Amino acid sequence: MPPVGPDTDREGRASPLPPEAHVLVVEDDGEMRTLIAKFLRQNGFRVTGARNGAEMWDTISLAPVDLVLLDVMLPGQSGLDLCRMLRARSEVPIIMVTAHGEEADRVVGLELGADDYLPKPFGRPELLARIRAVLRRAQVGAARSGLVTGDRMMFENWVLDTRRRELAAPDGSAVDLSSGEYDLLLAFCEHPQRVLTRDQLLDLARNRISESIDRSVDVMVSRLRRKLEPLPDSPAIIKTIRGAGYMFVPAVTRQ
Repeated sequence: MPPVGPDTDREGRASPLPPEAHVLVVEDDGEMRTLIAKFLRQNGFRVTGARNGAEMWDTISLAPVDLVLLDVMLPGQSGLDLCRMLRARSEVPIIMVTAHGEEADRVVGLELGADDYLPKPFGRPELLARIRAVLRRAQVGAARSGLVTGDRMMFENWVLDTRRRELAAPDGSAVDLSSGEYDLLLAFCEHPQRVLTRDQLLDLARNRISESIDRSVDVMVSRLRRKLEPLPDSPAIIKTIRGAGYMFVPAVTRQ
């Protein structure tokens, strides 16, 4: 039997998963949220965590999301309420996470537009399999509808291609980025014109730049600045906000 991996199905065929699919984990239990995020990152996903509906909407408004893993039991608005509201606005795939034995929640969630459900407690292999299956279905459906678009983020005539993980300068030349530099730049591009603390940047950067919190971000920002602002009179791209963190100055558009 052909090997089954993150990019193949049981027949050994390539799965149409989006590169570095972005999963939004909406879970108020901090330990559970951290464990799920770490596991998914280890399996090639970009992950953002949210504790409640307010943080979920904030993330969705700032960055494209490929799938939402949504817990039913949340403070404030329940996961079921959020599922209904989210489905009214978007076709993003939703997997509901329900308490063990709560069949009514699972039925209601599916009727409200959820794509799948996952009862607690669940194993890591099942979580990964369900996420990949839902993403494959969504990707195939989008391709059939002609909805698949390029993943290019543009700012000040720079182009960041998230599918190829490549950065092109205004003159069209390719700019070499380390994995950490790419992840940090992507975090900035997904949250432009917004002050981000060092902790937020560490959490947003998929590869967790370093275990040391403060200095690693400062060093990585300095490296990015040398590449994005190579000349003394270059326009400021990353601004230091004293006592707060950093802000990505230019507006960002996507194609």
